[in-house]
Amino acid sequence: MEQRVDEDGMKVFHLDLPAKPEDIAQLEIGAAVYLNGVVYTARESVYRKVLEEGAPLPVPDLAALSNANFHCSPAAAEDGKGGYNVGAVTATASFRFAKSLPRWIDQSGARLIIGKGGMPADDYKNVLAPRGAVYLTTVGYGTGALLGRGIRKVRDVFWLEELGIAQAMWVFEVENFGPFIVESDVAGHSLFAQHNEAINAGIEKLYAGLKTPALQRYGETTDRNNEVM
Repeated sequence: MEQRVDEDGMKVFHLDLPAKPEDIAQLEIGAAVYLNGVVYTARESVYRKVLEEGAPLPVPDLAALSNANFHCSPAAAEDGKGGYNVGAVTATASFRFAKSLPRWIDQSGARLIIGKGGMPADDYKNVLAPRGAVYLTTVGYGTGALLGRGIRKVRDVFWLEELGIAQAMWVFEVENFGPFIVESDVAGHSLFAQHNEAINAGIEKLYAGLKTPALQRYGETTDRNNEVM
C-alpha cells in the first residue's frame, strides 16, 4: 500500500486488493483511498440469493480474488465483443443493507464495504470492527463518471438475466479507482458520527430566538429527539 499527503494536508492511500489486514488497519477516517485490483458489486438481491436462498457464491474463493464489496449500480452496456463497457457507477445507500452485512461479511470475507451515506454508527462498532472491516464512502454526488474511469475491465458478471443490471453481481478490474473517503476504521470510529456530534452540539444556537414554526402535516415535530429517517 502506498501512502502520501496531498497539497491540502489530506492523507491519500493507494490500496491493493484483496486488502491485507495490516493495510486496512492503517486507514484513518477522513483519508482518501484509491483501489487497485478487483472490486465486486453485491447488494440486496445478491444478499437475498446467497444468504436466504442458499445459492453458493459464484466465485468459490471470493475473498482470495477480492474483499471489496461495492454497493452500486453500474451503467453497463455490451461492447459487441462479448463483454461490457462501464461508463459510470452510481453508489447506493448502504444503510438499507445493514441487516445483511454480518452474515455476508462472514460468508464472503469482505473487509471493505463501499457505498453512499454510511451506516448506523453502532454497526461500525458491533459488525464491521469485530470482523476487521471498514466502510468507504463515495465523495458526494455526481462522481459516477469519475469512478467509471477507474474500471479497466469487466472481469465477469453473475445473475445478470435474473437480477438485472443494477442488482447483478459485477466483478471489475480497477486501477486508481476512487476517490473514496474512509468513513469508519478498524476501531469502529465514524467520520460522519464525529462531525454530526460537533454540528448537533451547536445547532440549537442557530434557532435561538426564532418563533416556533407552524406545523401543518401529521407527525411533524420540533423535538429533534423524535426525528425519523
